[in-house]
Amino acid sequence: MKCFVTGASGFLGANLIQALLARGHRVKALVRPGADERSLQGLQYERVTGDILDRQSLAHAMEGCDWCFHAAASYQLWMRNYAPMYAVNVEGTRNVLEAAGKAGCKKIVYTSTAGCIGVPSAKHGKIIPTTESEKIPDDQLCCAYKLSKFQAEGVAIDMFRKSGLPVIIVNPTAPVGPGDAKPTPTGQIVLDFLNGRMPAYLDTGLNWVHIRDVAVGHILAAEKGRLGERYILGNQAGNLTLHQAFVLLEKISGVPAPKKKIPYWLALRFAEVSEMGAFFTGKAPRATFAGVRMARNKMWFDSSKAVRELGLPQTPTEQAFADAVAWFRANGYVKR
Repeated sequence: MKCFVTGASGFLGANLIQALLARGHRVKALVRPGADERSLQGLQYERVTGDILDRQSLAHAMEGCDWCFHAAASYQLWMRNYAPMYAVNVEGTRNVLEAAGKAGCKKIVYTSTAGCIGVPSAKHGKIIPTTESEKIPDDQLCCAYKLSKFQAEGVAIDMFRKSGLPVIIVNPTAPVGPGDAKPTPTGQIVLDFLNGRMPAYLDTGLNWVHIRDVAVGHILAAEKGRLGERYILGNQAGNLTLHQAFVLLEKISGVPAPKKKIPYWLALRFAEVSEMGAFFTGKAPRATFAGVRMARNKMWFDSSKAVRELGLPQTPTEQAFADAVAWFRANGYVKR
């Protein structure tokens, strides 16, 4: 198949291109002007310089493509101005899907996020990971990133229902692994740990998944996914508290895991001070309101649907962390 990929230079995009090429597909990749292309070095693909906000160039670039993977997104938990995030995540999605439809793409895989699915609550003292059917309540759309992706997912679903576009939605959980050059907010957790910038931990949890499993999950969605459905791309054994994740990272890296648990209210105050400073300096804050608010719930998910219907790989979480640690160290991100 000839595949069109947006967000090509990003963490997911680069791993997706590697996976597509490994399976014999041809790739046409959209790369923004000035993007960091280190993760794409050595890959044999057709490069197109452009932007998902440029509707005309998208339609021309997608001509002759069989599959479209829309992985481009603005993934940040703090910005001085969130208007560009909404433009990229919502209007950019509309532009890409419309262009893919006009180009006659047979499958369109849209990369959403598990953040568009409701998180579990404790029942009789036990937390049951949620599935794709769990609707997200308004109070969990607690930041611009989640809200913009929720709106974008709505665009994708609407275009499937009203325009008949062959859309399949995938919802990755918390991917980690090699190639997180920016890094993403998820990768930053691992990197801060390695650099000794995690003196304490919050009582929260994530579903960690290897980035390569997420990349392969996109391809499997195009091959086997049901149109109009969404699939959680996660790991069935990857639901860990943050403390458990740090203990696992200690085992892999030798860096001591933090022993102290920080109260939620104190984390909010720290985020407040961090964001105030960031507003004046322009540098990303050490902690964000969005990150702390999301941490109030354990973001644990059930990816059994993707495993059952798509054959989603389940690389052990320890291997995902080990690959991330090795990549950060090999590429000069770890300072000590």
